[in-house]
Amino acid sequence: MEKAPQKLEVILQYFEDFSQQQLEQFAALDGLYNDWNNKINVISRKDIESLYEKHILHSLSLAVAAPFPGGSEILDIRTGGGFPGIPLAIFFPEVQFLLVDSIGKKLKVVEGISEALGLKNVTTLHGRVEEIKNRKFDFAVSRAVAPLKELWAWSKPLLRKKATAFTSSSGTPSITEEHLAPGLFCLKGGDLKSEILESGTRPRITEVFDIFPLPAFKEKYVLHVPK
Repeated sequence: MEKAPQKLEVILQYFEDFSQQQLEQFAALDGLYNDWNNKINVISRKDIESLYEKHILHSLSLAVAAPFPGGSEILDIRTGGGFPGIPLAIFFPEVQFLLVDSIGKKLKVVEGISEALGLKNVTTLHGRVEEIKNRKFDFAVSRAVAPLKELWAWSKPLLRKKATAFTSSSGTPSITEEHLAPGLFCLKGGDLKSEILESGTRPRITEVFDIFPLPAFKEKYVLHVPK
């Protein structure tokens, strides 16, 4: 295989089992986000230079903390420019993602990038997550878009009561109910004591720096609130 582009190497120093298609999809994100960001500003100008570290790799910390099984359905709350949903959809091609945002121009970026990448497991919804009715998901994900209390209030009614019978592409079971219960996984930063207290939840907390030991991930966390 040809030497990976330098920006992509930020990811490849932690992951090595990607298919050729996944490698091409991750590599394409740089040009796609730069092109779209020139039309519709969804990532700050200073952060676009650190796209692979601060946005893509940060999103993939959820893939390590939560190995979502094939066949599961995931709700991405207020996805913005597609984080964490798009990187996770590349990582988990057998998982279905619904990316929700109330700002239409942001979803235009998400849809354009998903189409360019050929992602068949991504759909979008223009609206507020609290307005979703008659849908259930196995997991919800989010990236620092609201206090934990609100994220949990929005996601809890939309989560299934117990894990569905997930199967791999070979048709064999890939999960038991005890393995990964339905719940919310969100990315947060800073001092979370008061936010967690106000939420009334008792999340499992994983420091992103323990997953990816880079300075940018100091005081960044994955919070898991099981239903």
